[in-house]
Amino acid sequence: MMSSVKRFLIGRPLKSDQLGEQKLNKTKALAILSSDALSSVAYGPEQILLVLITISAAAFWYSIPIAVGVLVLLLALILSYRQIIFAYPQGGGAYVVSKENLGKYPGLVAGGSLLVDYILTVAVSVSAGTDAITSAFPSLHPYNVIIAIIFVLLITTLNLRGVTESASFLAYPVYLFVLAMFIMIGLGLFNIVTGNVPAELHTSLGTPVAGVSLFLLLRAFSSGSSALTGVEAISNAIPNFRAPAPNNAAKTLAAMGILLALLFSGIVFLAYYYGIAPREEVTVVSDIAEQVFGRNFMYFFVQGTTALILVLAANTGYSAFPLLAVNLAKDKFIPRMFTVRGDRLGYSNGILSLGILSIILIIAFEGRTEHLIPLYAVGVFIPFTLSQTGMMVKWIRHKPEGWLPKLIINTIGALISFIVTIMFFLTKFPQIWPVLVFLPLIILFFYRIHKHYESVADQLRITTCGEPPLAIEGNIIILPVAGITHVVENSLRYAKSLGAEQIIAVHIPFEREDDAIFEEKWKKFHPEVRLVTLYSPYRSIIHPLTKFIDTVQRKASESNYQVTVIVPQFIPKKGWHNILHNQSSLLIRAHLLYRRNVIITTVPYHLKK
Repeated sequence: MMSSVKRFLIGRPLKSDQLGEQKLNKTKALAILSSDALSSVAYGPEQILLVLITISAAAFWYSIPIAVGVLVLLLALILSYRQIIFAYPQGGGAYVVSKENLGKYPGLVAGGSLLVDYILTVAVSVSAGTDAITSAFPSLHPYNVIIAIIFVLLITTLNLRGVTESASFLAYPVYLFVLAMFIMIGLGLFNIVTGNVPAELHTSLGTPVAGVSLFLLLRAFSSGSSALTGVEAISNAIPNFRAPAPNNAAKTLAAMGILLALLFSGIVFLAYYYGIAPREEVTVVSDIAEQVFGRNFMYFFVQGTTALILVLAANTGYSAFPLLAVNLAKDKFIPRMFTVRGDRLGYSNGILSLGILSIILIIAFEGRTEHLIPLYAVGVFIPFTLSQTGMMVKWIRHKPEGWLPKLIINTIGALISFIVTIMFFLTKFPQIWPVLVFLPLIILFFYRIHKHYESVADQLRITTCGEPPLAIEGNIIILPVAGITHVVENSLRYAKSLGAEQIIAVHIPFEREDDAIFEEKWKKFHPEVRLVTLYSPYRSIIHPLTKFIDTVQRKASESNYQVTVIVPQFIPKKGWHNILHNQSSLLIRAHLLYRRNVIITTVPYHLKK
């Protein structure tokens, strides 16, 4: 039944040689990898206004020069990540760049930050999309968390079906959103040019405003820079592109940069000119759409496509998180299960982990976007800073042809990214202090996993200088028995076929009077096999059995004998029947598995009805 449900949800398995069919062309890649960056224009401008409103609405004109600063940073990041795409076509983005140029631990800081950031990408995108829906339908506001969780489950299932299927589905809402935004911006500008927007709605550029400081402007700039989250996703996901992957990735990155710049600057300008002030239960984009269109079809079209792209922007995380996890897993910093492709040739373990962790985050923060965005943004700008610095080191070390302009671009990007990161810590510390806790924990987590893998490899490696293992002179078999049944008979036949020096049947009764009764039965059916009875007054099977096995093993080791425990187990015809039985064989195996120098063998007996 579970298999049928799985097939229904994610489709039939694909062959490994169909992997090439799962690669993305530029049109689909722009939809699936740029949705996070493009969707951030729905809340990035609002973050600037939330800072400026602390002074007064008269300070809103500062959003224009702040937006220009954000666009300068965007240009530096686009040019820089274009260089990363060609320098590191295998993908991995900030993690690979930082690890190779700055060292292992800066690389782990970048990788850990990005892993958490992609979880936040899903949580923020889905929460923001839910906010857009509840802005249009306020009666749904109490159900924000439930709606967000449902969206995460749907997107997770969509991604388990494969990259191309999710990209095909995503392309429509992404391009519809871009169309809706351009129509809104175009009509809004037309209303301004034709004089349909009263000038008194906004203050003029350059109007003096008391209380404005450089610190506040930098704080607004850093908040507005949250619109640049997702810019790095394309450099992380180069392996998802069709050949030539680096060229296609670079062109997609440029297209994303142009669209992001136009949409961001257009929304900031309209918000300023129309005098839009941020409100708790209504987004800035919703207010602009209502001012431009009124509450008609186009308003709901804008809100609908905004909600869709905000929710589906989570797909950027689903595209980049599994590929980053693969790079970390190949370097032995996270479990190797993340390198395994699923039925649909996607890295399903990474997709499922991302879905589960983002749901936990949504519940923990009650789906409140404003609480998630600062963590989200600082999680991006730490890798931004490290990757730009890493590229600076690369150009200085190798000095390839034309390296100086590249160095200047990366230096500007590193400097601005560092300033934004510091501003986040200075201005939003109460909201982002968890970064200082979880990042060291993640690095410790990486270190312990890596140490484990190195230790395992060292112990499993065959070397010519090691001592040869002792020869096994014989085998002693221990067979736990609960009664004289077909299950025990089946296991005993198997034990005899191994030609062991000795077979010891072990019976563990809970009542004294059961000893003699079982011994009589055993002598009648199997007098040739030694029976040991271990009375258990505390009704434990495991304790007396393991104690006996340890005693036998110590004596056997003196003669280089191997101890093998054969565990009889009957298998019900239907899986659900297992809950009707005690599963003693599973408990015995679980406890004996970590016993040194003891081999455990299960002999199944399949029931027919």
